[in-house]
Amino acid sequence: MLRGTLPATPSTRLSEIVRGSLSGIAVICVAAAIMFSGNLYAEGDLTQRPQRLAELVMGSEESDYSLSEKTYELETGKAYRLEIVASGLKPYALRAPDFFSSVYLRKVEAGGMEIKALGLMELEFEDEGSAEIFFVPVKPGKFEFYIAGLRHKGMEGVFVVK
Repeated sequence: MLRGTLPATPSTRLSEIVRGSLSGIAVICVAAAIMFSGNLYAEGDLTQRPQRLAELVMGSEESDYSLSEKTYELETGKAYRLEIVASGLKPYALRAPDFFSSVYLRKVEAGGMEIKALGLMELEFEDEGSAEIFFVPVKPGKFEFYIAGLRHKGMEGVFVVK
């Protein structure tokens, strides 16, 4: 026996075996997580340019209460850009509270400015104008959007995120 070492007892030997097994299990878990992490949650590639969605135009010559799009089909993990256009026929305030809280908002471009914020509550247009939002959906589901005070006139739609 070497000087300064304790004799091996069954309990010290058992603790060495358990420690070795646990570190082996940890290595296997980390390796599995690395192998599968890229494909489990997101289909998108954030290194690519954002996909441009069809414009959402509020109001038209036919009706002050029209929306150009009623449904947007999206996927989690993909980058998108959506231009929202107000015709100026009346004030419009786009709301999508559940959707806005389930996306990563990259930026909003409006009036020659780039706005970087953590989230949105609504986009309100007093006059004719547009804003473009850049975002990545992070939660699947169906999320309603609507124009505040004009929902009863049919100014509503849905974001479907898969």
